[in-house]
Amino acid sequence: MGNSKNVKASYLALYESGELQKRAEKLWEFLKSCKLCPRRCGVDRTLGEKGYCGAGELPMVSSVFPHFGEEQPLVGVYGSGTIFLTHCSLKCVFCQNYDISHEGRGDAISIEELAQQMIAIQAKGTHNINFVTPTHYVPQIVAAIPRAIEMGLEVPLVFNSGGYESMEVIRLLDGVFDIYMPDYKFTYSKTAKKYLDAPDYPDVIQAVLKEMHRQVGVLKVDVRGVATRGVLIRHLVMPGGVDESKRIFKFIAEELSKDSYVNVMEQYRPEYRACEFTEIARTITGDEYLAAVSLAGEAGLSRGF
Repeated sequence: MGNSKNVKASYLALYESGELQKRAEKLWEFLKSCKLCPRRCGVDRTLGEKGYCGAGELPMVSSVFPHFGEEQPLVGVYGSGTIFLTHCSLKCVFCQNYDISHEGRGDAISIEELAQQMIAIQAKGTHNINFVTPTHYVPQIVAAIPRAIEMGLEVPLVFNSGGYESMEVIRLLDGVFDIYMPDYKFTYSKTAKKYLDAPDYPDVIQAVLKEMHRQVGVLKVDVRGVATRGVLIRHLVMPGGVDESKRIFKFIAEELSKDSYVNVMEQYRPEYRACEFTEIARTITGDEYLAAVSLAGEAGLSRGF
């Protein structure tokens, strides 16, 4: 449908220079003593060993389809081409996709098949290829991109993650992904330990966000309002979490940019194990959501909510 004809995805230049293939080889080495996320399990996934996230050598995919429920700059007219990947390096007790991320629902596919899936969803006219929870499959994704390019891949790639990333990996992705979409959840180590089993999450995501912003800047859109490049930050408002929201918006406005695109999300519901924690065993109130939006505005943010 020609939806990408005005977009020059950055990975095409990396491919033409041969750098993309070099990055793929470097990242594949990470699988042999896995250090793809800050947990650095050290297992050899090329031998079938599995660490904290539960992922093996082959990528596992739960579903592939044009998604119309994502943020409008990603959806545009023809949808965001989502590839939902199985397993996760974070263990959110309130995970809304726990059957995929925790319980491992999905099918193992080859690198070649992953490339074919990217082409198949692009052929439906989607404005981008949106990898959902890609952290633990970065080597496989980057290995598949050259093959997909040879089959005609040209739309921007979206890195849709929980933000718990290895800085070493993110630096190797410079020029590979045009759009980063991290979900900035918590600012307190105690909260992150309790709900994500990742006490270092607050420090990790702040450093990662700065690097993502350095690479691609604030979200840019074309004449149709479709995202072409930049960082799109999600923040899920939690029950009783207004203070966390305030600190998050302050960091984004002061350390990244007041022009940052921030989706203040209201769809929290007590899924998975959330009911084991009394304070988050409920949906948020309208007042809590409005308070969060107000705090974003007070911090100087204005895009995305």
